[in-house]
Amino acid sequence: MSKQDSSKINQPDLDLQNHKMAWNEPGGSGSNGNGSKDPWGGNKGGNDGPPDLDEVFKKLNDKVTSIFGGKGGRSGGGRGSSSGAGSAKGFGFIAAILLVLWVLSGIYIVDEGRQGVVLRLGAFDRITEPGPHWYPRFIEKVEIVDVDRVRSINIGGTSHESLMLTQDENIVDIQFAVQYKVSNARDYVFNVRDPDTTLRQVTETAMREIVGKNNMDFVIKDGRLEVATRTKDLMKAILDSYKIGIVVTNVNMQNAQPPEQVQHAFSDAVKAREDKERLVNEAEAYSNDILPKARGKAARMGQEAAAYRDEIIAKANGETERFLKVLKEYKRAPVVTRERLYLESMQSVLGNSNKVMIDVKKGNNLMYLPLDRLQSRKGSSLSDSDIESLRQSLPNSTSNNGTSRSRDSLRGREGR
Repeated sequence: MSKQDSSKINQPDLDLQNHKMAWNEPGGSGSNGNGSKDPWGGNKGGNDGPPDLDEVFKKLNDKVTSIFGGKGGRSGGGRGSSSGAGSAKGFGFIAAILLVLWVLSGIYIVDEGRQGVVLRLGAFDRITEPGPHWYPRFIEKVEIVDVDRVRSINIGGTSHESLMLTQDENIVDIQFAVQYKVSNARDYVFNVRDPDTTLRQVTETAMREIVGKNNMDFVIKDGRLEVATRTKDLMKAILDSYKIGIVVTNVNMQNAQPPEQVQHAFSDAVKAREDKERLVNEAEAYSNDILPKARGKAARMGQEAAAYRDEIIAKANGETERFLKVLKEYKRAPVVTRERLYLESMQSVLGNSNKVMIDVKKGNNLMYLPLDRLQSRKGSSLSDSDIESLRQSLPNSTSNNGTSRSRDSLRGREGR
């Protein structure tokens, strides 16, 4: 590039500088035609227009310098006294501003459901309730604690937290959540450095202790609620001893299962256990169906046996009394009694038979009367016509004894 080209490039910058110098030069004729090269037409020519910026900044600089005790725009012998008075006024003004800012910075508002813990020189001083309050900053300090909000932490997000050892030396993967609130704002702020972290450690410790005292099946299946309740009680005892200012409201066991590595084998074991329980339940159902029937049958047989025993004893007693009475009568009249006993015996024997055989004297054959057929056709009792027909069927050659006896037998059956 030649020197002539470089001079052409720098020419606009030189022209701009010349214009700036021309605007600030006093006197002369400018483009505004009022004898000043100020493009805004300053007040130096006596015409109305915007003020000169250099003049404004100069006056402001003089005022600030006079406040802080510097050399102002004034001259003469009273410069020292005016400087001292300006310094005093400046420091008073600054002090007043700082005091106002300090007072305003100490105003704070405690929202509903929260408490303010006020510390004076690092030590506890008081508790402030909801509403506007003021404290001297740099002397006191305020920490706002939310005592109404229910907070929660989850345990079991990592394998280090979730894997726990049971009493039967099995490992169980547990995930649970704890809900808590701040019960004492002072203890929450002062007694423990990090209350939330401490609560997390206490929760994990209590859960591991309770799980370590029970078997795996109890923790996974039937004992979830009991494990959570006992963990909550143990946490309360530990937190009360620490005076941490926290109360546990709920402990909820979200998940409890074996580790992923043994999940398949555990599923097989659970299935086998379920099959066992099913078979046991079926056996119990069958037992509950059979045993009451067997007990009822045994009770019925026992009652029947007792009734039969009582019946036999009663009959035996009755026969004994009857025999004694008959013996008494036999001693009085032996012949009559023997005849009577014979007739009663024959009546009882022949009365149970449905067939009657009649021995006809001077005959070759026995006569048979089909009384069983007559009874099945006519009924258990014989009518007069049947008896008469039977009488007529008897042969005339029958002896009187045989005929009368046969007729007596028929009449006996009719009476029965």
